[in-house]
Amino acid sequence: MKPFVLDNHMCTMRGVFYPTGHMVLMLPGEAQAKKACHDLTHAGISSEEISLLPPHVIMDEIAHTVGSADLPMPSPGTEADTVRQLTHLAAQGQWGLLVHAPHAKDSDKVMNALKGHPITYGQKYRHLVIEDLV
Repeated sequence: MKPFVLDNHMCTMRGVFYPTGHMVLMLPGEAQAKKACHDLTHAGISSEEISLLPPHVIMDEIAHTVGSADLPMPSPGTEADTVRQLTHLAAQGQWGLLVHAPHAKDSDKVMNALKGHPITYGQKYRHLVIEDLV
């Protein structure tokens, strides 16, 4: 796993978290997230394509990207609401994974590797669309 580093490429022009070409998957806790990472690498997904998102990272780094994204007008997309949902789950102690999966075949590989895992929330960030996975 590589450490999570929030950079401008993971945000919209308004600065809201939107990592195009990535999946964000939430799991109930640390043990489940680490097991999912292990299973992803065992399925042939490079550890360099996976970042672990502990609750404090989501709440300290990702949540703050919403800022005033809805001011003075509501955001035209759902990215701010998606960040709020991730923050809500992190506040409950859930952990996340950020997986680089730019193509449909990559997303399918991730989802196949994680069959049976207790994924509570999953999103695929595509150009202009956030796709529900779970």
